This record gives sequence, C-alpha cells and structure tokens, in this order.
Amino acid sequence: MIAYRAMLDVPRELVRHLADLLAAERRALGTRKKTRALTCWYHALLVLVWYRKGEDLTLLAAGFGVSRATAYHYRDEATRVLAATAPDLHDALRRVADEGWPHVILDGKVFTTDRCAQTTTSA
Repeated sequence: MIAYRAMLDVPRELVRHLADLLAAERRALGTRKKTRALTCWYHALLVLVWYRKGEDLTLLAAGFGVSRATAYHYRDEATRVLAATAPDLHDALRRVADEGWPHVILDGKVFTTDRCAQTTTSA
C-alpha cells in the first residue's frame, strides 16, 4: 500500500474546534493521556476527511496508521460529540424566526415514514 499527502478543503479552525470538543470528551470520560492511537487533532482530521470526501474508512484508517475498528470508533465518537452540540429542531427554528430568515430548508428525516411501502402514487 502506498501513502500520499492530500489537501482537505475545510478551514483549519473547524479541525481545531472538533479537536477541542474531542479533547473535552476525553477529559469527561477520564481518558488517560497517550492511551489513544491518534491525538485529538488527527482524530478530528480523520473524521472530517471521511465526512468531506466519503473515503473508504478502511483505506482512510490505514493512511492514518490505525485499524479499521479504531477508525469506526473514532468516527462514531466524533459524530456523537458533534451531535451533542447541535441545537434541536425547535431551538433551530426559534433562532431562524428570531433572526428573520425568509425561509429554511430542512434536510433529513424529521419523522418516521415509509413511503416506499405506499402502493399508490400522487397525481
């Protein structure tokens, strides 16, 4: 396998922000220093590369020198940390209403539905 350098088109501040959140999470969990395969910076970088580029996690893990299982664990941990900082739907809608936004686009599933099982189509 051959490793190569690549550029990631996200601001350095975003990597730093996620790394800071991960460091706080590690402190909250009581993780001892130097017991993780990657520093918080490289943990954040691995996850942001995965989110931004959609690279195969097994290959990405190899590039960062960690196992596939560790990469999956790091991805899931970073996702939990980011999700914990996100506002819920009601708070987000209140904020945009207060700021006077003309419209909002919701992306994602807001409620349970099974449209694939529907036997008729709308006209």
